[in-house]
Amino acid sequence: MKETKHISRSRAQESSAAIEKMYITMRHLFNRGFYKPMGVSGDSLRESLLALRPEIYGNIAEEKVELNGLLYVIERLPIGIEQCRFINLTSDEGYSKSHFQPIVPPKRRRNCYRIDEEQMNVEITRGRSDIYDILTHLTFIFIESHKIKNRVLIDDGGEVSRDWQKLEQAIMQTKKLTQIEKEKAISHVANILARTFEEVLDIYDAFGSETAPDRFLHVIYWLGKLAIEEIVENNKRTITFSPVLRERLGHHIHGEIWATNIKEVLKANDLLKRPIHVISANMHSVMNSIFATPLLKTKYKGKTDFFIYEELSGSASKEIRSQVEELALKNGMISLPDGSGTNIDVQIFDTAKIDWAKTAFSHANVGEEKPVIIVMDYAFGEQAYETIDELLKPFKKETLLNVKSVSIMGKAGILEGGKGDIMIPSAHINEGTADNYFFENELTGAMFEGNDIDIYEGAMVTVLGTSLQNRDLLKFFHESTWGVIGLEMEGSYYQKAIQSASKIRKSVPHDIKVRYAYYASDNPLETGSTLASGGLGTTGVKPTYLITIKILEQIFNIK
Repeated sequence: MKETKHISRSRAQESSAAIEKMYITMRHLFNRGFYKPMGVSGDSLRESLLALRPEIYGNIAEEKVELNGLLYVIERLPIGIEQCRFINLTSDEGYSKSHFQPIVPPKRRRNCYRIDEEQMNVEITRGRSDIYDILTHLTFIFIESHKIKNRVLIDDGGEVSRDWQKLEQAIMQTKKLTQIEKEKAISHVANILARTFEEVLDIYDAFGSETAPDRFLHVIYWLGKLAIEEIVENNKRTITFSPVLRERLGHHIHGEIWATNIKEVLKANDLLKRPIHVISANMHSVMNSIFATPLLKTKYKGKTDFFIYEELSGSASKEIRSQVEELALKNGMISLPDGSGTNIDVQIFDTAKIDWAKTAFSHANVGEEKPVIIVMDYAFGEQAYETIDELLKPFKKETLLNVKSVSIMGKAGILEGGKGDIMIPSAHINEGTADNYFFENELTGAMFEGNDIDIYEGAMVTVLGTSLQNRDLLKFFHESTWGVIGLEMEGSYYQKAIQSASKIRKSVPHDIKVRYAYYASDNPLETGSTLASGGLGTTGVKPTYLITIKILEQIFNIK
């Protein structure tokens, strides 16, 4: 009799299965309409996240509380969400017309509303990726909250440790804590979190703000308090999805409004029939690349262009940024702040109205037809498909758009190299599916050489969320024949929309050009270089502008 061969799975295969399971579970819970994250219905999400152990969540599988991961998540969720037992994900349902004040998280553009002491509403207007992002973050903080509960709850009757009692006393103070009171509280919290006094002290201020310097203590207290109540009083936290959100999701409601607004402005300015170039970037790099250096060269005499761009990026440079914007608005730029709910602002540049002598591209050769540039702010995950798909559709079903190119400049995780390096993709692979999109990239690595920045070329993987980065899976993608150089969240969705519009639906020219380039914001394979380790600072300025300038040189036919 033939012996049965024992087949074991690698960590990469286990991680891939965990991501797929999370993806399916989240869609199932959404269709169901509600679930209790720490109840039976949330088991699958918790188990998958603990099996996956994403790099961004550090010590999620250990007993001690993960501090950097907690900071990363708290910055992307509304202030006060840790106090809420009921979290309701909604569509744009008119709360902006109410007395409720929108709460916008520091690092995510989404409107949230505190309905009462127990309920937080979070508006989802950017598609399924927004839901995956929030549910993953909430699952993480609920797991961490139960770690806190396990260390302070002495018995099922609700008796708590002395450290917890002392933390509660510090929380109840209405005035700002003195240095001595703060350090006493940190000492007790360090015990609760199974962390050293120094570790807590190092991250304490990052959680705070001018109005709430001791927010770290409040976050830990409320996470632990609600976890204790779940066990002692059986008051389970609940996440619900509003009926309107479930009805609207996936139907491009916000993307259609957004794209129609842009086309209406193009029509009003007689730009619909002109050659169009779409650029996905931030709201300053294209404008600054064109107009900033000639305007500011006397102010920053002898300084390089990249020095000027760094100065413009500083928080104290609001006045000079306004000067550049004023010049741009006088030279054919139209600003379209978002009113559709997509949170994607837009700028339209009419090159026929640009005085090229006042720009950094004095040798621009835009031809007789004078192209129009549409700059759209970054989309979020699957929202990239919704927005580009709608933008490339004909206006009012009969006017085809003459879109000559779509250029994507974004930030991404790199798998070989470090922060600030540049990645030039040749294909996008969709994580969790067999989908892959090969394309001819108009940008090449050779174009960026000689700028003291490392360049990497190859395939890139489009991930379901930054919070699902897993070392074993990424290592497999990087070291196997896939040869993946980096990971991001939108590439395959952009390409899917471009291919369907140009090759199948024929709503834009079939020979539409595509340009993709990313600069590295983190390296999830390198300890201490994940997204949770902090931002890029000025490291991202040079690659951002270098990519932008190369895109514009091709549009303006500068050799």
